[in-house]
Amino acid sequence: MAAATSFETAIPNAKQREEWNDATGARWLEQHAWIDRQIAPLGRRAMDRADVQHGERVLDVGCGCGETTVDLAGRVGETGLVLGVDVSALLLAEARMSARQFAISNVQFEEADAQTYSFPGGGFDLIFSRFGIMFFDNPIAAFQNLRSALKRGGRIAFVCWPAARENLYIAIPLAVAAAHHIALPAPSDPDAPGQFAFANPDRVRQILSEADFTAIEIERVTERVGGRSVDDTIEMLLQLGPLGNALNDVDDDVGRAVRADIRSALSRFEISGCVWLDAVAWLATARA
Repeated sequence: MAAATSFETAIPNAKQREEWNDATGARWLEQHAWIDRQIAPLGRRAMDRADVQHGERVLDVGCGCGETTVDLAGRVGETGLVLGVDVSALLLAEARMSARQFAISNVQFEEADAQTYSFPGGGFDLIFSRFGIMFFDNPIAAFQNLRSALKRGGRIAFVCWPAARENLYIAIPLAVAAAHHIALPAPSDPDAPGQFAFANPDRVRQILSEADFTAIEIERVTERVGGRSVDDTIEMLLQLGPLGNALNDVDDDVGRAVRADIRSALSRFEISGCVWLDAVAWLATARA
């Protein structure tokens, strides 16, 4: 098996820091309430598998707006603690506001890069992440750093995305773009930091193994997500997906045709006025 590729720069994860504190973070913040509702079942599958216990200390990596951090806090109870970390000050501001609003006292948030941050050695029982762990320039170094934060025998549990074609929310717009000969950005190196960096489960196993995790298990999980109208779903796909920017470079007739084709594809999954699709993820667990 080939060695994992490193994309580390002079300042680790500088590109991710910039994007998540700028346009990418702003778009996510605008849509986060709806997105959180959609991916929550997948995150809870990982929490259930991790068997979170009262009194445990949990590190939530890539916590975003804190939805998972708050969920975990309920599971560890008042005697436990959850630390949510993220590189985005924009999203963490929302997370802190939410925790204050609901008077949740057993959570903390830290603007930090989990690849390089000096966590207390052996300070956590569990490391958790819901789609926030695929963005490291050097994933082996990142997981070694995270492992050092775990107690002996501590656990890690996370969900990550498979290949884009596995999920129709992404596959449908891509297929429509191809049908209309719309040029999209060339696919990056599949190992490059990003949404689909952990699409290959063999690579995930290799990274965890090289970071000295054991008892590695990876399974494919599926949950039904959606609940928006066809029109709202189309706008969400164009705003957050790869096709939106490309439509700025085509004429109005092509743009209308693209929307019509996406509408036709989504309408097959419409139930009582709302679109529902199966979302697929990898659920990975391991021990320190």
